Amino acid sequence: MASTSQAPNLNRPIDPNDEDEIPIPERPPSPAEHLTFAVRGVHSPAFASFRPREMRFPATHHGMNHIAWSCDGKKVGAVGIDRVVRVWNPDKSLETRSCTTFTGGHLDDADYIAWNPTHPELFCTSSQKDRRVVWWDGRQSRALQNITLKLAPAQLNYSPDGKTILYTTTTRQMGILTFGKEGEETKEQWHHADMGGKALTASTATFNHVGDGIVLTHQSESYIRILDYPGLNVIQSTPAHVGGCVAAALDPRGRYLASGGHDSIVNLFDLSEWICIRTITACDHAINAISFSHDGEFLAIANAGSYVDIVAVETGMPLHRIPSSGPAPTVSWHPSKHIVAFCGQTRYREGGPLPVAWVTLCGAGM
Repeated sequence: MASTSQAPNLNRPIDPNDEDEIPIPERPPSPAEHLTFAVRGVHSPAFASFRPREMRFPATHHGMNHIAWSCDGKKVGAVGIDRVVRVWNPDKSLETRSCTTFTGGHLDDADYIAWNPTHPELFCTSSQKDRRVVWWDGRQSRALQNITLKLAPAQLNYSPDGKTILYTTTTRQMGILTFGKEGEETKEQWHHADMGGKALTASTATFNHVGDGIVLTHQSESYIRILDYPGLNVIQSTPAHVGGCVAAALDPRGRYLASGGHDSIVNLFDLSEWICIRTITACDHAINAISFSHDGEFLAIANAGSYVDIVAVETGMPLHRIPSSGPAPTVSWHPSKHIVAFCGQTRYREGGPLPVAWVTLCGAGM
């Protein structure tokens, strides 16, 4: 069921002294002049002036695992600490318990959320423990549908038309779910898709912007695979990272594919020629997740350190290092504003308080 509650505000600005000292990112050589913001007429937000807004969740045993924005940017949802899905409207309130909660869909902790790219109220969540994928409508109290998978789902990714979902599992298998009618069904719903007997391995699976291609990464493989869809044939295999590729994101302008690996490097590939045109070495830790801003000018990089890096896409220059209360497993830009959301769990410190889950938003007006 969905409910909205109010409670004392547990929000607070992040105090960098709460955590380990944050290293200063290494500055790369000066970029070519024609790539700079000034020459291209691009205005860069004053990221350093934005104060992160953090919400903490006391008495929790797990970290917040995943956070994502609705397609219109009016809502942000987070999961991880229990079987409850929490959704906020940041324009109204960012208090810890001012969220709308969705319950009754999962039998155990939910740990991933994905919003339908064609409708701002529709989203789905998954749980590794109960192996369910659950679909929700933010205007209704009950879940719309659920499917129990044979293997534990780790990540979900919608197609551009919102009618197909790629999922990867904890055992690095990829599966497909599709929306429609089967047989004599009178109502459209989600089903397992026929993959033509093909078994594909992947840690992450992402549709391209058209929906006729899929980008696959694997945490134990050094290259990125590009498949056609629905044929699922490998059409490109590109070397990317020593030790495994764990994250990938597509530039909303359609120019670049960014990848992140255990080697703490982010690579930027030109999609027209499939060559690596830029290597971003701002991070000091292994990469967890990457996200492009809505205009494609900035990358947010979540990693194993207690910070999130903001870098310029065209130059690779580090612009700001946002302090966090622990490593962020995920990061997500607002779909139309320069606001970034990330989440995680505070680090354990001997003799200190028990770790707690947190959610942070950073940007103009937060």
